[in-house]
Amino acid sequence: MTSRRILDTKYRISETAMALFLTEGYANVTVEAVAEASSVSRRTVFRHFESKDELVFPDHTERLGLVERCLTAAPPGTDPVEAVIAATEESLREFLSRPELVLRRYKLTRIVPELRKREVVEHERYVALTRSYLRDHLPPDAPPFQPMALAALIDGIHRSALGNWVREGGTTDPEAELAAGMEWVRRMMVHQAAFSAAPLLLAVLPDTPQTRRVLTTLKDAAEELP
Repeated sequence: MTSRRILDTKYRISETAMALFLTEGYANVTVEAVAEASSVSRRTVFRHFESKDELVFPDHTERLGLVERCLTAAPPGTDPVEAVIAATEESLREFLSRPELVLRRYKLTRIVPELRKREVVEHERYVALTRSYLRDHLPPDAPPFQPMALAALIDGIHRSALGNWVREGGTTDPEAELAAGMEWVRRMMVHQAAFSAAPLLLAVLPDTPQTRRVLTTLKDAAEELP
């Protein structure tokens, strides 16, 4: 059996299982019932899934491998934040390639607490991977909190875009939302770099109307910076 056929079988079993979970209740469906409905043996189910709750998450391990490959393939000299952004965008496209699976899983994780907990654990694997990459590739003088903060921020924007999409039944544009969020991250990094490079100037000024007008003008000019 080729790798493609193996994956197709895995996804077919998962989609069958989720359909049963939604119609008959997660607690009421056995692995044997999933095997029978999928026209495979119980042994085949456990060849693809170690436990019942894994039936709902057939794609995360594959997608985690995709993100890892994207990061590894980033050319030398690539900005590490840009590498993580590109890998995250590829991850979202992969999520959207199987919309029915994602939409069914959303319904299940809203009504089955143990699946919701498992979903949180699965997402933490992405954060751990990108955090490790950033820790190894950010400049040595980067603040120690930055790998964790950036990994969590980028993942949070990704989850927000995907979450809005599933909540609206697949009618929003998650790729556009993610792109807007990543532009916000880029602007934040530019402002941080400019702030870090510039010396600080501390001044004590009289509280007069003229001083307030000057400070307002400076504030407005700063907000217009790219």
